Amino acid sequence: MLPTPDPSEVEGLLRAALHDAGTAWSLSSFGAIAEFMRDDDEPVRPLPDARMGLATDRGAIALTLSPGLRPVAYETGFSGGYNHAVALCLPDSACAMSGRTVVTELGPDREAAREQDRAAILFDLGLGLRAVDACVRASDPDTIDCLRLGVGKPVFATDNPIGPHLAAMSPHRIFRARIGRIEVYAPIPGPGGTSPEGPHTHVLPKLLRAGRTHAATTPIPGGFVPCGGLHPPHPYKDGMGRRIAFDPARHAAFQALLERWGDPGLLAIKRGLAPPEPVSPRHARSVRRVADLQARLLRSEDVEARAGDEDEGADAQA
Repeated sequence: MLPTPDPSEVEGLLRAALHDAGTAWSLSSFGAIAEFMRDDDEPVRPLPDARMGLATDRGAIALTLSPGLRPVAYETGFSGGYNHAVALCLPDSACAMSGRTVVTELGPDREAAREQDRAAILFDLGLGLRAVDACVRASDPDTIDCLRLGVGKPVFATDNPIGPHLAAMSPHRIFRARIGRIEVYAPIPGPGGTSPEGPHTHVLPKLLRAGRTHAATTPIPGGFVPCGGLHPPHPYKDGMGRRIAFDPARHAAFQALLERWGDPGLLAIKRGLAPPEPVSPRHARSVRRVADLQARLLRSEDVEARAGDEDEGADAQA
């Protein structure tokens, strides 16, 4: 069992990451994710309340230091590359959100990150997720009327009018968890559109049907559920996942996070040692793959590290 971290240390981690424009954020469940990111020179505004976070013209993030919040740093290897992140986890007993399964009108969004949005109407899309409520928010009367026509029905039902009109309406997307919220103001890309450079969301119906809280490749400790994550700059890819020259400083920075917030068993395996407790064979293989690739990159070998992600593909965007 991992020791309970000092809340002040967790707060320090979150504040330092918020200060770094190169760190991206997510609130997600398996099949639905909201991501917040910003450019180095992008104007930012503080929140009008005591929450940690900031807002831009494209989106916002607002965080709460929830009791039991545990950061878990990890690396996952796949064929030709690896990813890294710090999952923000809560105990299974403390992570649950509403779990609604039909579109539900929630009224004015009094917790909006910007005061100007607090009179807008919030609708839960009813995705039935355990740790995240995926919502949309609107102030335009026509958009509100369309969303109200879908209330009481599953959002993907064939007779729900929301789906066919959602991209054109492009309401704000609001993902909420016990640890905070991410808001996305940028327009929804049309069918077949690529992820925009900035805050955005993905909703993947095929993955949602699995009913999982996270991918099997993500090494989350037993008894905990990831509600979101922070994603520090990666050593060999940029914020859009494109390949860049390997950056040893970025590598070292994440290794420091891994030392503090990583799983001791996986850290032992990465060093070629026996773990103090049994480790999932899948996660052990993944860590060995990461260690091998990183060693080659650090030796400046000609490595064709893939810049993509092992969980590629999208069925829908929202």
